[in-house]
Amino acid sequence: MKAIDVMVRDVVTVGPDTTVADAVQLLAKHDVSSLPVIEDGELIGIISEADLLHRTELGTEKHRPWWLEAVTPASTLADEFAKSHGKQVAELMTEDVVTVSEDTSLGEIAALLERHRIKRVPVVMDGKLVGIVSRSNLIQALASHPTAPGDEVDEDRQIRQTLLGRLTEQKWTDFGGRNIIVNSGVVHLWGLVGSDDERRALVALAEGVPGVASVSDEMIPAY
Repeated sequence: MKAIDVMVRDVVTVGPDTTVADAVQLLAKHDVSSLPVIEDGELIGIISEADLLHRTELGTEKHRPWWLEAVTPASTLADEFAKSHGKQVAELMTEDVVTVSEDTSLGEIAALLERHRIKRVPVVMDGKLVGIVSRSNLIQALASHPTAPGDEVDEDRQIRQTLLGRLTEQKWTDFGGRNIIVNSGVVHLWGLVGSDDERRALVALAEGVPGVASVSDEMIPAY
């Protein structure tokens, strides 16, 4: 399987001039650990929970003994000051972003997440953000594939793309921001939904996609 088979396409993003306060609200509201930073349609950085650990508002900014500060590079001190005092995303974000393409294998993605100690990685095509893959998406893929995927990868991918496309047309749900895994024609629906009615409607929508053999309901109603 590849990134295109598990990535979430409806990604919450911010701009470089978004305030830190607004970015924090988005992280909490959408229960995500990071936000890609987009400018003129291009991915230019990412802001994560780690960038917000040492803030003056929390009293968690770094304090060093004078002798240690004297031997700390000025660039490091400047970066830490920006992260603790900055008011806009551009002052805190990481610019050197680890990214993958739609064709990157899940094995490669898992290795990148482990090597860089990150929780999610943006999927980029020609500099444009097209999705994101998180640790939870890899776990969902594993749970949906108790055995190795069969030969129906192309058919499964088409089912997933068709279903995601139909979801974007629905005004009664934002489930496109959650996740869907397809294995041998079985659609696995993961994530929170607003009500049991929405849950049933999503199952019905998935069942109506050509090629779907069955639907595995892994959704959790929000209360």
